[in-house]
Amino acid sequence: MAAPRPVAGPVALPVVHSWIANRPVEGRAGQRPAVNPATGAAFARVSLLDAAQAGSALAAARAAFPAWRAAPFRARARVLLEAREVVVQRAEEIARLVEQEQGKPAAEAHLVEVFPALEALKHLAVHAEELLKDEPVEAQVVLFAHKDCRLRYEPYGVVLVVTPWNYPFGVSLCGVAAALAAGNTVVLKPAPATAVVGLRIAEVFRAAGIPDGVLSVLSIDDALAPALVEDARLDKIVFTGSPATGRKVMASAAKNLTPVVLELGGKDPAVVCRDADLDRAARGIVWGAFVNAGQTCASVERVYVEEEVAEPFLARVVEETRKLRVGDPAAGEVEMGPLTLERQRTIVEEHVADAVAKGARVLTGGAARTGPGWFYPPTVLAGVDHTMRVMREETFGPVLPIMSVPSLEEAIRLANDTEYGLTASGWTRDPDNARRLESELQAGAVTINDCVYSYGEPTAPWGGFKKSGVGRTHGRAGLREMVQVKYVARDPTAGPMLWWFPYGRELDRLMPSAIRALHARSPWTRLAHQLRLLRFRRFRRRGRLASILKRADRLF
Repeated sequence: MAAPRPVAGPVALPVVHSWIANRPVEGRAGQRPAVNPATGAAFARVSLLDAAQAGSALAAARAAFPAWRAAPFRARARVLLEAREVVVQRAEEIARLVEQEQGKPAAEAHLVEVFPALEALKHLAVHAEELLKDEPVEAQVVLFAHKDCRLRYEPYGVVLVVTPWNYPFGVSLCGVAAALAAGNTVVLKPAPATAVVGLRIAEVFRAAGIPDGVLSVLSIDDALAPALVEDARLDKIVFTGSPATGRKVMASAAKNLTPVVLELGGKDPAVVCRDADLDRAARGIVWGAFVNAGQTCASVERVYVEEEVAEPFLARVVEETRKLRVGDPAAGEVEMGPLTLERQRTIVEEHVADAVAKGARVLTGGAARTGPGWFYPPTVLAGVDHTMRVMREETFGPVLPIMSVPSLEEAIRLANDTEYGLTASGWTRDPDNARRLESELQAGAVTINDCVYSYGEPTAPWGGFKKSGVGRTHGRAGLREMVQVKYVARDPTAGPMLWWFPYGRELDRLMPSAIRALHARSPWTRLAHQLRLLRFRRFRRRGRLASILKRADRLF
């Protein structure tokens, strides 16, 4: 980390700066406090760039792009592997910083932030070249059969990666790594609430030897964000955040037709079948609901359990939930820390209050504790239905509403009764039920007898159906979001093609036979017209007969 600079005031706090072209840059637009959500106290200040400074990062990225694009894959892989080693060496420091600024316990930060980042760096360094290599394409039109055709994957240029506060290290580093592996230069804008963690990524890559200008990490005032998204120097935008902000990003990007990937919200259901292993389902769902204090777009936010096993399942869930220790992670061993933002706790309180007012029962939790920090206890609700906000809106907090349903059919119907479709989980020991859940649940990822985890698997694409987003991150699909597809074809032959000027009457007579030779239903009709084509001098001279005969199987 760059040497902190003290500021005037009753308590001297370190000041953290943005990084442009491998150098820390003191912002000229004021400072913002970095706050520990467990205490409400500031532990640092972050200087904010003005518009001109942010623009200089885009200029640096544009200038660095030609050389980075031209660098062989092994050179880019070397940077990713060096970054991996830096993260390994600094893992404890990074996890503690996440704990301090975002609120999740350091043990959990290792698990869900550091570990996925390391796996992504390794996967991209090893496999990106293979995933993005040219693909031969065999021409299907026999008249083009002699051409050498390929699909080529080329980087966009300057990619803006905008990341959220709930996973400030893992999501940010994974997005940056994919863009870099594909040959893009990157400008990262981390969430204001967790900017210190995001800025640490610049230091990781600087230590890894990334060339100047290839990566910049910016902290800017919220008012400047729309202008950044609208900047014509951007070639692609990858945004992770709320649906409301995602709509604004898409609208702003549309002014320059800048392509976007949007990873937005979820209201992720779990379906518990009557044959499920209830102990496993309860423990897995409790983890999926309360990991990161429920501040995960893939959190289990709704449960539908078949009524035959609803009572024992609820008892197990409540038992597991009451075991969870909540508090300041820096002060002792806990499973759950605070919510990251005070306003997020307010949303949680509103959702619970709305549910209770409409008849829901609080089985455990249900009231914010007094004192410093933005804590809310893990809460289990029963007697819920789809009139309640907690079953329809993204809560993004430690609340687990559980609804008893008469059948698997009804569970699937209700699980799909949402405008979101990011992830879903099914809990069953019956292979037929598993296949049905995999087929009928409307989500970008469906997992059986586990939940949430797939973001940690670098081969798994990440993205949703419906209003959960546009495009994918992670895996082959996510890597290919970072490139443009180019079709390239070489013709090794000499002389004019059959369809080139001049046309003339002979071509006018030839084309009806060519159409029937290739597309008539009857093979005998096709054969008759194929033979007829040989009468035309133009076809004999321009038709590349040798190549056509090599693909004779396509003529019949």
